[in-house]
Amino acid sequence: MNHSNSTYTSPQLRSLLMIVLWPAFLMACVATGLFFSLVDPMELIVLDERIKVHALGAYTIGFFAFWMLGILSSGLTALLVQKSR
Repeated sequence: MNHSNSTYTSPQLRSLLMIVLWPAFLMACVATGLFFSLVDPMELIVLDERIKVHALGAYTIGFFAFWMLGILSSGLTALLVQKSR
């Protein structure tokens, strides 16, 4: 089978992506739930400015911010595990 590089990813790469993305996604779900249980999105203040975003927008931005932090954490862990082998 001849696949171009842009449409085919190796099983090892797909596995690594799932090892990084899935735990980060789960962590983002929990972190978003906990954070917004304690903080009202309409009361968020960044750099002395009240955030002017609809509540759903704040939840979405918060989720993706937590997901990116989780990806960074899981990716760093995966990188360190691979370098130790």
